[in-house]
Amino acid sequence: MSRGAAFALSRRGVLAGAAGLGAGLGAGMMAGPAAARQTTPHSLDDFFARDGVIGAALSPAGDRIALVREVWEGDNRRAVLDTIDAADPSKAPMRAPIGDVDCEAMEWASDARLLVWVALTTRTAKDRRSARSHVAQGGQEIVSRRVVSIDPATGGAVALFSGDNRRMRATRNLGRVIDLLHDDPDHVLMAAPSSIGVLTLFKVNVLTGRAEEVEKGGNGTYHWQTQDGVPVLRYDINVAGNAFSIHARAPGETRWTYVRRVRVNEAPDFEWVAATDRPGIVLVAARQDGEDVATVREMDLKSLTIGAPMIAREKADVVGGLTDDRGRYLGAVYWGDRLEYDFATPELAPHHRAMNRFFDNECNVHLVGVDRSLNRLLAYVSGPREPGAWYLYDRAARSFVNLAARTTLAAERLGRAEAIDVATRDGATIRAYLTAPPGGAPGPLIVMPHGGPEVRDVQGWDRTVQIMAAQGWWVLQPNFRGSGGYGLAFAGEGWKRWGDRMQEDVEDAVAQVVKDKGLNADKVGIMGASYGGYAALMGAVRRPDLYKAAIGICGVYDLPDMLAHELRDDNTPDNEVYQFWVKRIGEPREDRPALERASPRRRAGEVKCPVMLVHGVDDPIVPVFQSRRMRDALQQGGQVSLHYTEVVDAGHGDWEDGVEQELMEKYIDLFRRAFA
Repeated sequence: MSRGAAFALSRRGVLAGAAGLGAGLGAGMMAGPAAARQTTPHSLDDFFARDGVIGAALSPAGDRIALVREVWEGDNRRAVLDTIDAADPSKAPMRAPIGDVDCEAMEWASDARLLVWVALTTRTAKDRRSARSHVAQGGQEIVSRRVVSIDPATGGAVALFSGDNRRMRATRNLGRVIDLLHDDPDHVLMAAPSSIGVLTLFKVNVLTGRAEEVEKGGNGTYHWQTQDGVPVLRYDINVAGNAFSIHARAPGETRWTYVRRVRVNEAPDFEWVAATDRPGIVLVAARQDGEDVATVREMDLKSLTIGAPMIAREKADVVGGLTDDRGRYLGAVYWGDRLEYDFATPELAPHHRAMNRFFDNECNVHLVGVDRSLNRLLAYVSGPREPGAWYLYDRAARSFVNLAARTTLAAERLGRAEAIDVATRDGATIRAYLTAPPGGAPGPLIVMPHGGPEVRDVQGWDRTVQIMAAQGWWVLQPNFRGSGGYGLAFAGEGWKRWGDRMQEDVEDAVAQVVKDKGLNADKVGIMGASYGGYAALMGAVRRPDLYKAAIGICGVYDLPDMLAHELRDDNTPDNEVYQFWVKRIGEPREDRPALERASPRRRAGEVKCPVMLVHGVDDPIVPVFQSRRMRDALQQGGQVSLHYTEVVDAGHGDWEDGVEQELMEKYIDLFRRAFA
């Protein structure tokens, strides 16, 4: 993930100071030989080239960086661990083998031990597919997840839960680390099923792999949060798998008390941020009744009271917290157009600004590691033209070093993105992001409404966007009313307006960019996933004059059917997930005519453009029957250009790269024929 040849090189220089970082090196790098105006787009294969670096982690003391890489020799793959001296990153790293496994994540358990999450695959057929699938035991692959503790100095390794042969044989996922136990360098807290199948906490020795039981969860327990190594919040998932019930327990107490329910895969109104140094007091991101935005605040675990906002931004929801190696709170995380921090430790702010200037304020500088002295910071950098790279910032040495890039995609061969304000037909203003094809020539437009709908798009790396731009097409991502991240009022403006206002905002954004950029109004296509799939098909219903092709991926196409589906396991007034959707979509009886008008399946005969539908067979969020019924309705409505694909062994869009590339070829072919 490089910003051209200049950014692909590790670079280490003495800087004049944090304030001079962006103005000094940033501008110089962009003006160098690698910044020549090469506008030949990348091929589709380039976007799916194998990643070399899986992840990076900064040790708690800040003296070492661990990188896990995949090394390929023909079709033979092996994972290796490279340990870099943070004081001199230019030195050759110390390398230790890991093996022919999928490495999924990594973290330092202490300054002496590194944890690496691996996926092990038992294959019952000759095909070699990624271990990131989720095939049941009777399928072609069985995936087991484990955590390996490695001594980087010697390469010695041990699998956690070693010695527990029964659990190692019977449990597919032994990769749930709950607490790194920073005051106990020899142990971590992990979750695994007990002998009766209930999720249980274990204290696991990272030197020997041996585990001892700490406490059992309840029925449906899925996760815990801890303070000083003691569980204080517990998350129990419902039978449908679409909502968590959160319970709290103050230090010294034994009884868990219900707090609230949070829906899976939606921006929550309550989320853990960090522990504090005061027993029984933790930090959460929450939105209280009557408030517009979610903010960081203290929560008293004994009284269950939530304090006043520590910091708040108008029309911006906090999305998490930044912590150091010990979990101490350093600041709040927000999304504007790009990633932003409000630092509780003010001394970090100018350094983060300097890192942003280094990338001409075009990238998201995500701090993924901060050492205990706050001197060295590990950043994962990504952006519209930066697929991702790891950088080390050293305050004392005044250096900023590119440690590793994940791909060789070059910035100058990718499309530039810009943020625009769209004036809607009723006088409102929404934010949208427009990506030009390399070179910026006028051409067709692809509209990509996001999913959710209560999430939002940002100026970040999006492979699908750049693949479409590489075809010579412009790509529009509107944050229509009903999107999340801008506060509850903005989200609420889309409630019960799925078929009209939310679609109108998308249409208004299309009209504005077509006019402002001189694009071809006769060559506009629309595609999206989840809610975006709904918006794509509803757009084809509403505007047969505008959209020349529509692609829906894991979409909702019949609103009454979707609401009925949410009642399948809990047909009671206390079904909070169902009530959540009723509030946002409509009441099935009172609003029946409006819900039917806003359902693409009920109006399939009005769709005139070519359509492609794609759905994961095992989708737990939007059931596959939504796409199957939409397909049937289109066929009955006389749709002659219909392409339908079901992805086996896949859920809500979590395709493997090989499948994704095949689908991309189909998307591109559909749009090319529609624009011909």
